[in-house]
Amino acid sequence: MRDAVIVDAVRTPFGARDGAFAGVHPQDLAAEPLLALEERLGFDPQRTIEDVIYGCVSPIDEQGGNVGRLAPLVAGWGDDVPGVQLNRMCGSGQQAINFAAGAIATGAHDAIVAGGVEHMTRVPMGSDLGGVTETYFEHYDELVQQGESAERIAEQWGFDRRELDDLAVDSQRRWKAAWDDGRYESQIAPVRVGAEGETRVVDTDEHPRPESTVEDLGSLPLAFRQEGDGVIHAGNSSGIVDGASAVLVTSREAAEEHGWEPMARIVQTEVVGVDPVTMLTGPIPATDGVLEKTDVTIDDVDLFEVNEAFASVVAAWLDEMDAPREDLWERTNVNGGAIAHGHPLGATGSALLTKLVHELERTGGDVGLSTMCIGFGQGIATIVERI
Repeated sequence: MRDAVIVDAVRTPFGARDGAFAGVHPQDLAAEPLLALEERLGFDPQRTIEDVIYGCVSPIDEQGGNVGRLAPLVAGWGDDVPGVQLNRMCGSGQQAINFAAGAIATGAHDAIVAGGVEHMTRVPMGSDLGGVTETYFEHYDELVQQGESAERIAEQWGFDRRELDDLAVDSQRRWKAAWDDGRYESQIAPVRVGAEGETRVVDTDEHPRPESTVEDLGSLPLAFRQEGDGVIHAGNSSGIVDGASAVLVTSREAAEEHGWEPMARIVQTEVVGVDPVTMLTGPIPATDGVLEKTDVTIDDVDLFEVNEAFASVVAAWLDEMDAPREDLWERTNVNGGAIAHGHPLGATGSALLTKLVHELERTGGDVGLSTMCIGFGQGIATIVERI
C-alpha cells in the first residue's frame, strides 16, 4: 500500500447565517477552495486532478445535482476533471478525505481533491429529509433530533449547564487568540463578494463571539427543552454558517513528481455506528477504533480536533478517553472549535483536518487525530502524521 499524503489544505472564511455569503451561490462557494489550491500550488487541473470528492449534507436545490462535479466546472477546471458528492451527514467532508486516502493508497488514483461545502443560509439544514419510514420504528422506539441527543448525553454523563458553558467560552477565547496570532492566515482563502463595482473581500469568520462570558451564556434560553429541564442552548452549540473547504490528497510519489512538499501523511481512518437515539457518542468508539488499528496511543497524539457540534459531545469524549481530562483538553481544539467558528455541515470535516495539519506544521507536532459525531448515530476519525 502506498502512502496517501496531504499536500495542502484550505477553507473559506465561515459566513454567519444571512451574512457575507448570503448572496453567493453554493456552487460558487464550493469552487473557492479549488481555485485557492490551484493558485497556491500552480497545477493544471486537467493534467493533475483525477477526481473531486465533495461532502454536502443537504444535496438539494442549489446544492443538488452533484455539487462535487459542478464545483470544478464552476472553477473553470474543464471537462476532464470528474467529481462526486457524498453524504455522511456531519462527517461528510472528513469522509471525502478518508475515501481519497483509500483510493490513493491502493493505487487507483494519484491526486484527488477532497472536501465539502454547506450553504446553510440558502439551503437550510434538514431540507433534504422528508421523514423516515414507519418500519424504522419496528427497530427503534423514537426518532429524536440532535439537540435532544445532546441533552441526553449531558444527562447520562452528569454535565451541568455551567460546565458546558465554560467549555463554550473557552472555545471562543481560543479562536480569538488564534485569530489574533495569525494562525488561521495560512489556511483561509479570502472570498470576494458583491456585484461588480461594489465588491468586498471576506477574510474573517463571522460567527465567533469572543467577548462571550459564562454569565452571558447563562441568560440564553434553552434551544430544545423547557427552562429548568435542560442545558443545551445556542451558546454551547455549533454555529449555523456557510463555508467550503478542500484538501489535495496525493501519493508521496506524485507529490515528489510535482515538486510539492507534503504537510502530513494520512496514517489511518475509522468509521463506526452507534445508537441512533443518543446518536452523538460516535467520537468515543471512533477514536478508540482508529487508535487500535495503529501503534499510536492517545499519549502519542499531539493535537486533537473533536467537532464541537454541542459542548456535551466534546465533554463526554474527554471523560471517556484514557487520559487525564485537563491534559487532554489542552491538546484538543487548541484554536477554537465549531462553537466559535461554526459548523458548515458538509465542509466541517475537511476544515477540521485543515486546521489540524496547519497547526501541526506551525507547532512542530508529529501526530494529530480528528473525530466527529454524525447524525443517526455514527462516528468518524482520522489520524495524520506531520511530514
